[in-house]
Amino acid sequence: MERKKIPIRVLVAKPGLDGHDKGAKVVVRALRDAGMEAIYTGLRQTVDQIVRAAIQEDVDVIGLSILSGAHLGLTAKLMKRMQEEKMEDKMVILGGIIPREDILRLKEMGVAEVFPVGTNFAEIIHFLQEKVEKEG
Repeated sequence: MERKKIPIRVLVAKPGLDGHDKGAKVVVRALRDAGMEAIYTGLRQTVDQIVRAAIQEDVDVIGLSILSGAHLGLTAKLMKRMQEEKMEDKMVILGGIIPREDILRLKEMGVAEVFPVGTNFAEIIHFLQEKVEKEG
């Protein structure tokens, strides 16, 4: 019997005070076009709101879109909160304006990958398809 493919579920969130979400919305559309279930939480989300939404939506991946420069602090808070909620099985990726020198620090926190502004959508989609295995 052939197994049915279950779509990858991705929560895209804009944490903190960043007020620009056009890029996040375009990424959500690209993920949906690739057959994934992408949920966008909207602007100015707290870490607690993001974690609650990820639990409620039973996502595989949390994608943070950060343009504000607060990526290190926000990511550290998210990773701590996810650990408290026993969500270590959920992948975290980041996109936005992320200085190259901060990428290693983010990965040391547990971020699976960082996609700076201008990353080709196909690269993000390929990464998720390769790293998130779902069959049901």
